Amino acid sequence: MFKPPFVKSLLLAALLASPVAQAATAYVSNEKDNTLSVIDLETLEVTQTIEVGERPRGIILSKDRTKLYICASDSDTVQVMDLATHKIIANLPSGEDPEQFSLHPDDRRLYISNEDDALVTVVDTVSHEVLAQIEVGVEPEGMAVSPDGRWAVNTSETTSMLHWIDTETHELIDNTLVDQRPRHVEFTKSGDRLWGSSEIGGTVSIINVASREIIKKLNFQIRGIHPDKIQPVGVKLSADGKYAFVALGPANHVAVVDASSYEVLDYLLVGRRVWHMEFTPDQKYLLTTNGVSGDVSVIDVDDMKVIKSIKVGRYPWGVVTLE
Repeated sequence: MFKPPFVKSLLLAALLASPVAQAATAYVSNEKDNTLSVIDLETLEVTQTIEVGERPRGIILSKDRTKLYICASDSDTVQVMDLATHKIIANLPSGEDPEQFSLHPDDRRLYISNEDDALVTVVDTVSHEVLAQIEVGVEPEGMAVSPDGRWAVNTSETTSMLHWIDTETHELIDNTLVDQRPRHVEFTKSGDRLWGSSEIGGTVSIINVASREIIKKLNFQIRGIHPDKIQPVGVKLSADGKYAFVALGPANHVAVVDASSYEVLDYLLVGRRVWHMEFTPDQKYLLTTNGVSGDVSVIDVDDMKVIKSIKVGRYPWGVVTLE
């Protein structure tokens, strides 16, 4: 059918105005640029840069994958981005200096670490109400909610503890002492184990969730790298339960761990000051954010090799992926 030139122009404008890369996409928070980089996971190229609040760090998706939550740490808020339009549609009352957070399986309760206030703030993502503020240790950072929704676990860097919060009562129930400066916690898919990294301690603790006690502690050694530079931060567990990947910070490597035997299988060289990681939706690749080198390394999970480095903004911190 013939279309007049002005109709063709309108169609072209509509296509150009639509958000980039709706399928197979990664979002990366750039801490020093106050931006998100959008990566097309088919071409492994940056397709868009989006301005957000000040010092974006932790980022997570809503359960229905329609919204992105962004810890804008220096703006003292959690921003809500509509992924259909890439527009900020709300600013949640997060408390001061939000750094990491975790969303309850109910898709409403958001548990936020407030590093400067020694608090965990619980916000309802629908009503935007603060449901609770829970006192924890000094400099809280990492946060995870168990798959069954029973526990919210927070790490306090200076207190060197994991804090166990009952999600029904919002009371602090227990504390697990770990090595110095815990940064990140990650539940297994079954929810019976919790992995927690200790940056300055140089270890990862595996904890029995039922007893809240450490059952295994991992150490890391890389030839030619001083132990002081081996600083575990992010942890990602593969969906099939085979592997755990541990970002080792200024050691510029990711450790590959057998998630059953807890044996360290390999160390993969990535960019400088590796922070956090995320799998692509098909689990084929693992993306790492490398703060100092300002790039994202792409690891082929089957081959256990780094296949590409993608330049993003300054000090990339968090990463999520979706189809």
